[in-house]
Amino acid sequence: MKLYNADLSPNALRVRAVAKELGVELEIIDVDMRGGENKSEAYLAMNPNGKVPVLVDGDFVLWESRAINAYLASLKGKLYPQDAKKRAVVDQWSYWHAVHLGPATQRVVFERLLKKMFGMGEPDESAIESSLKELAQFLVVLDANLAGKEWVAGELSIADFAVASTFVYRKGANISLGDAPNVDAWLSRIEKRLSWQSAVAPVAAMMAG
Repeated sequence: MKLYNADLSPNALRVRAVAKELGVELEIIDVDMRGGENKSEAYLAMNPNGKVPVLVDGDFVLWESRAINAYLASLKGKLYPQDAKKRAVVDQWSYWHAVHLGPATQRVVFERLLKKMFGMGEPDESAIESSLKELAQFLVVLDANLAGKEWVAGELSIADFAVASTFVYRKGANISLGDAPNVDAWLSRIEKRLSWQSAVAPVAAMMAG
């Protein structure tokens, strides 16, 4: 299997982490996003959105990181329960992350960190303020869910990797988890896993440098 990847993308990161956790061997093909490789005719034939990641398994091509992780987990019979109700809970939190927590966090990261990093101008303080209000609201929901739990859906699942990926730039973007102790403890558990450490290594190297 091949994974078309960009090291610094949280979306690609969550696929690398899940693949490592499952023991799935992937041929990593790095896509030059800044150079426009993702907008080439060949790439758009695989993913018309021009984004990463893309998984190629023989003649099967799949984009969208959460769909890729569900596919990989289903192949291995791990991280994605067979029980319909348990699987629905995993999906619930994965979709919640995609629609609510993820976008709010990404806006803060973009304004506070990525704009400066890529020379895209000054941060928009009003956008930061409104996004932080949303983020605080969603952190209350996640923190309450994690009370008395080790993992987001009860057992370690692809939902944990989806939700954790949103926090990969939290320190650089000065996002505090001080009011969400259960989230902070859960994230520490994820970050201790070898699969996560392997997947996040390129991001850690960039932030350190």
